[in-house]
Amino acid sequence: MTKPILLIALGGNALIQKGQVGTIEEQFANLKVPMAQIARLSKDYRIIVTHGNGPQVGNLLLQQESCDAVPRLPLEILVAQTQGQIGYMIESTLDEALMAIGVNNQPLVSLISYVVVDKNDRAFRSPSKPVGPVFSEEKAAGLPYPTMKTAKGYRRVVASPKPVTIVEKREIKKLIDDGFIVICCGGGGIPVVRAGRTFDGVDAVIDKDLASACLAEEVGVDIFVIATDVDGVALNFGQPDQRYLSAVSLEQAARHIVEGHFSAGAMLPKVEAAMQFIGSGGKRTVITRLDRIIEAVDGGAGTEFLAE
Repeated sequence: MTKPILLIALGGNALIQKGQVGTIEEQFANLKVPMAQIARLSKDYRIIVTHGNGPQVGNLLLQQESCDAVPRLPLEILVAQTQGQIGYMIESTLDEALMAIGVNNQPLVSLISYVVVDKNDRAFRSPSKPVGPVFSEEKAAGLPYPTMKTAKGYRRVVASPKPVTIVEKREIKKLIDDGFIVICCGGGGIPVVRAGRTFDGVDAVIDKDLASACLAEEVGVDIFVIATDVDGVALNFGQPDQRYLSAVSLEQAARHIVEGHFSAGAMLPKVEAAMQFIGSGGKRTVITRLDRIIEAVDGGAGTEFLAE
């Protein structure tokens, strides 16, 4: 019997945790937790791994702006750079985790991925995607670019248009059908717009959860797991009456969004991605903590989204 397809979308905390500066050593160490779980899951599932790049691409922007000795690169090129960087880190750490459980012949591939967006998306006029390091309110007030307050502090924001389609969806489906674990859509994918029969890159960063939901629809994923730094979806997050939900229907989730329970820079796009996949006919979506991916797949952790 053909193994079901599992897509795991790794949040930025998979590489850089709260309070860390984000050294390469820290990032490799942090990856060991999700990679050990993905290695075990690969025995029963065909696996796609997507990942964020907010801290990394924001850091590259800062590096660009602090050096005038070489030409500056546009944001879509920096997204491509982080796909290669993080893809290498995930692939090498996962390969090590597979060998640790005696799996020595599992093929892996990191795929540079384009994602089409609408050039008229209103997100280009209202930057909202947090990237880069966290600043204090005082520091943020003096920065030459827009920032927003997040749960961790103030962060730079860039345009984040919604994904329309994954350009390499056929290649990704072929690779997983041929037995590869595929690492793709890094940082939400390289944002491009159609220009006749070709594509032009644009200055933006796509939300990786929304891009992952789009990919999950297009390649026929069975289980879509969004792994983050909290146990699941919570009402009144961070308040004394905070309450995590073990399951939520699309109708309930829509009502909670209207009630303002989810932060635009954190949980909201995850909830929207889960709703998008289930609303399009997807089988299962779970939002869970990074160290509980296997439990979530087995139905014992996280917040599961239900059609009704």
